[in-house]
Amino acid sequence: MTEQTFDWRSFLVRWSEDWAGACTDPAELREDDVAAWRARWLGFDAAPPARIAAAEAELGCVLPPSYREFLAVSDGWRQAGGFVYRLAGTDGARWHRDAWGVAEYFDEGEPAGMWERALQLDVESDLTLVLLDPGDVDEDGEWAVYCYASWRAAPPERYASFRAFMVAMHQEFHSLAVSRHGAEFANATTREQDARVDAARLDALAGAYERAEEVLAEAVAFSRPRARGLLDQVRPFGSARPGPTFGELPRDPLFLTEVVPVLAAQHVRSGRDAAMWGHRVGPEPGDLRTAADEVLRQVREGGYRYAASGPFGAAVDRAREQARWGGTGAAWRTLRAAFPQWTPLGPDHLAPVGLLADPLLGPLVSPERWRDLLAVPRGDAALRAPAGVAEPVADADEAPGEGPGEGDGLAWLVAVPRSAGGFGAYRFVLVEGVAPAGLPAVLGGEGAVLDPPTSRWEVDAVRSRPGSPSRSQSRSPEQGFGALRVVSSEDPRPALVGHAGADGGAGWSFAFDPQAPSWPAEHLPAPAVAASGRTGGRALAVFAVPQQDFFHLSVAEGGAERYGFTVRGSEITRSGPEPVPCALDPDRYFGPDASDGGSGGLLTALGTEFGVGLPRFALTEGRLHSFADPSWTPPRLPGEGYLTISFGLLEEADQSPGTS
Repeated sequence: MTEQTFDWRSFLVRWSEDWAGACTDPAELREDDVAAWRARWLGFDAAPPARIAAAEAELGCVLPPSYREFLAVSDGWRQAGGFVYRLAGTDGARWHRDAWGVAEYFDEGEPAGMWERALQLDVESDLTLVLLDPGDVDEDGEWAVYCYASWRAAPPERYASFRAFMVAMHQEFHSLAVSRHGAEFANATTREQDARVDAARLDALAGAYERAEEVLAEAVAFSRPRARGLLDQVRPFGSARPGPTFGELPRDPLFLTEVVPVLAAQHVRSGRDAAMWGHRVGPEPGDLRTAADEVLRQVREGGYRYAASGPFGAAVDRAREQARWGGTGAAWRTLRAAFPQWTPLGPDHLAPVGLLADPLLGPLVSPERWRDLLAVPRGDAALRAPAGVAEPVADADEAPGEGPGEGDGLAWLVAVPRSAGGFGAYRFVLVEGVAPAGLPAVLGGEGAVLDPPTSRWEVDAVRSRPGSPSRSQSRSPEQGFGALRVVSSEDPRPALVGHAGADGGAGWSFAFDPQAPSWPAEHLPAPAVAASGRTGGRALAVFAVPQQDFFHLSVAEGGAERYGFTVRGSEITRSGPEPVPCALDPDRYFGPDASDGGSGGLLTALGTEFGVGLPRFALTEGRLHSFADPSWTPPRLPGEGYLTISFGLLEEADQSPGTS
């Protein structure tokens, strides 16, 4: 029943029937509850209006609406949940006035003064307080309820009203009864909830995931079987809620390739031990646990690949190929177009959740995109759905107004700040007529090969492989700053690669340094010249350090530089035999009379001039292949050697002020 149709009498009668039916041995009951069991009524006589008014006069307040309505049906209550044995009626409520002396421990996280001003409703309990707060009132005049049990070692739990508290206690009773009696615990409420779970499953497959989520969340509160496994498939991932557990599905061999990889990814991120993993997938040795351990190994080592059957499985393969070269927007569109053809593995399968653990495709599926997928009718429901499906949400890759498809251009390198995942300094080489897989041969040193797809934060592991000239201790923003970074002049730098053509297509490929140094060298080599010499086509190189007003562009073809320039503050140095095209003239962007938007304007013009762009999402949040790109640092002169060292804040405790 909804709040608008809530009827206290029918609700309390149902609760009493459920409770009495769960009691198999009256001898286990408290003496005061035996009569309630015989009468199948946990309540008391109704409180007449005069008695309620007298209680309010004695307390000096008007009681909140839902509590008054409750008293008009039953003047008090027995067995409110599992730990409150008696709730007050008109003669038992009293002001708490911090009788337990806990205000000093919790006031910082609760409405100020709640413990001193709250009305206490628990009469008998297992060290559990039930407090109505007159200082936490909603637009309907309802007082919030705070329930606190000292043995839980947790802050009090808040309920929006007394009615909400009682509904939750009815659910708590059911949850405890299921734990005690298992499948033998059945009554009108459990049958009703199970029927609603069946209907919610069909709703979810038909695209009505929000309605399904609401019903399933209520069924979970009643501890109904299947409800948790279904609910965790239709809730958006990456939200503020705790991670999914999928109920009993991880112990079902049918779901080994779906829910177990998601749990494995969570486990790896959390860094928890093997005991916790066993708790999630089953501690018992056997084929299923062995298979789950193998999934965990694949996820930990980055080798897990989501697979599905039928047309949707073929689309997954195509999307992975698109994503691994930077075409994340195209990959998402491929997945979504095929989603109506996805088929569940069984009756409790609602969505391809294993996709979220795929290292290449998982980052594409934001909570918004997951909701977008869930809104698409699928399986048998797709056959019954009207022609056509809902329009997809806007691509996370696309920047409005910058073109179709991947549509990111180059200007986002300036527009996206580092705090939002951008790059403080950036440098890249674009090569025409070469697929990304061929860039190691064009740009890399002897024996350069592509490494498996990796994120910008993990790419530094390339530099830390055994045999590298130096090791780096840099870390991702989530980990904090590294204490020390040492880079030698000969050290190969990792470069992420992908398609740079319009709409993420072929034509141009990029090699992007995700950790470009913020110290531009005095003399720069010409990677574009070397690349164009090996291909016979065009290549261009860009290196920019905005905080130092530094920008370098070199355009080459057939092994020779055509034109280029370097901006250092107010000084502009041109190079190459040809004049810089008017659209790229550095005076328009950096000169004393510049009016075309600085480096952002130049990057926009550069993208237009060559029809190129860099995929923002793939570079900032996705995963791409990489290879060891030769350093842009000038080679050593005979007998010369140097190190470049940058410092960050140390993470150790007890640093003295100013330590770095």
